[in-house]
Amino acid sequence: MQYIQDLWKKHRYPYFFIAPAVLLLLLFSIVPIIIALIISFTNMDLIGLADYSAIKGTGFTNYLKLFEDPVFLKSIYNTFIYVIIGVPLVVIVSMGMALLLNYGTSWLFKTFRVIYYMPSITNIVAVAVVWGYLYNSSYGLFNYVLSWFGLPAQQWLQDPTLAKLSLILLAVWKAVGLNMIIFLAALQGIPRTYYEAAEIDGATGWKKLRFITVPLLAFATFFVTITTLIGWIQFFEEPLVMTKGGPLNETISMALFIYNNGFQLRNFGYAASGSFVLFVIIIIATLIQFVVKKKDVEY
Repeated sequence: MQYIQDLWKKHRYPYFFIAPAVLLLLLFSIVPIIIALIISFTNMDLIGLADYSAIKGTGFTNYLKLFEDPVFLKSIYNTFIYVIIGVPLVVIVSMGMALLLNYGTSWLFKTFRVIYYMPSITNIVAVAVVWGYLYNSSYGLFNYVLSWFGLPAQQWLQDPTLAKLSLILLAVWKAVGLNMIIFLAALQGIPRTYYEAAEIDGATGWKKLRFITVPLLAFATFFVTITTLIGWIQFFEEPLVMTKGGPLNETISMALFIYNNGFQLRNFGYAASGSFVLFVIIIIATLIQFVVKKKDVEY
């Protein structure tokens, strides 16, 4: 006991410094997660929120109902489509933009960096208003451009397939700016000596890109992929603002399904169970990424 007391006296100060952060983490992250997990095993709704005695335990009923719900299954499918198309596009486009902007230091290149970054910090409601005009089937800019080539007008947000692709295009446009900055920072950290040695050996621009730049961007690419993957699994703002999940639930995502059940229909227990299914999917996807990365490092 005396040993523990002496150890505490000697090392107590670091714990005082991290205590506020730990307290905030417990109050606003850990405790709400535990409460939501408990709620997911109940029938809690708006009545239960007002009268706790009306709340009844349901076991795994909410989870079983989820996988019998065609709307939830549709949201899983839609989220999968968003991820497999959106994540590679964001990584490739943001890396390409960073590569193009990394080789110039003039005011023009700096201006373009700001322009490409601006969508990332623009409010989604303002973005939705602008893109709503672009996608408008009667007087939108995209259909106007199609008319130059004699192509028919498209129902961008009304056609089930086009609506998904339209939301992906919007989300990619909004996401590439921040990831471009990350890639730019990584590119500027690559020592110039590698390229000079490659030039002495007669390496072309393509070979320098393939054998020096891309491999040395591996950790930045891994970070961008992980954060982008998590963000796209939680794809929410774009379908909420642009389509409300329509037409016929063809653009509804898992996050939007949870929002609709929790805040529109007030089925808090059912929504909480959906949020934990989403949580498990995010954890599994992240772990897979770490396992793949670890194997690449070992090789």
